Amino acid sequence: MKTYLDCLPCFMTQALRAGRVATNDEQKIKKLLDEIGSLIHKIPMEQTPPETATIIYQKISEITGNPDPYKEVKEENIKQVLHLYADLEQKVKTSDDPLLTSLRLAIAGNVIDLGVNKKFNIIEDVEKILYQEFAIFDYDLFKRELKAAKEILYIGDNSGEAVFDKLLIKELGKPVTFVVREVPIINDITVKEAKRIGIDKIAKVISSGTIAPGTILKYCNDEFLDKFKNADMVISKGQGNYEGLSDVDRSVFFLLKTKCPLIARNIGVKEDDIILKAINLVDRIGI
Repeated sequence: MKTYLDCLPCFMTQALRAGRVATNDEQKIKKLLDEIGSLIHKIPMEQTPPETATIIYQKISEITGNPDPYKEVKEENIKQVLHLYADLEQKVKTSDDPLLTSLRLAIAGNVIDLGVNKKFNIIEDVEKILYQEFAIFDYDLFKRELKAAKEILYIGDNSGEAVFDKLLIKELGKPVTFVVREVPIINDITVKEAKRIGIDKIAKVISSGTIAPGTILKYCNDEFLDKFKNADMVISKGQGNYEGLSDVDRSVFFLLKTKCPLIARNIGVKEDDIILKAINLVDRIGI
């Protein structure tokens, strides 16, 4: 997905928001905004938003001296969702369609996004999304590919969200490789948080090698690229991964809530819609 003009002020807002989390030093924050502002006019519009966000968050760490501004927030989100985990697991077990319920809960976790200027309430959003209609619902394709798959690549997004991802990974019933970011960026998940949550107990955990808040193939390591190319099924969580992978030439299932109007427009849905979207697959159900 390319960068739109409306992304440019969003980059500045992200820089200010993250800068204030990283430091209380107003002079450092001003320097950060000055430097990000000077970079804006150089941004290639064909570049994906996560590529630009990488530069922004590198600047935040460099200028503030804080390599992980959202560390405490991530931990609080994880604790909050782990507290709900037993009840969520029970919802899955007692539902008429445990796979679909776990898919819905995985999307519910996608509301925990500190890269967008949107408030969220985990408990309220879970209840809403359990009954919300899908704007795109490629569930039959998902079940077909899952049945045939021997190995699944599951690309994670944010840290708190990964607690919900555990529920879906368990329901998939197949060997799963779970992908994390190489280093802390916004509230995205790294190996450290994956182990804190226990993802490593139910899936193989690898880093994509990217330091971007999204999966940009040209910045990924060889291990991930091999898995991405050869996995029978790829599940991609969240907006940042959609921005990076929406134009790839292999089949991918995107699972997300649209919190950005530009991403919603790119997909062809409305803001706040929930999505289970397949690309590069032919719907052969019933044929």
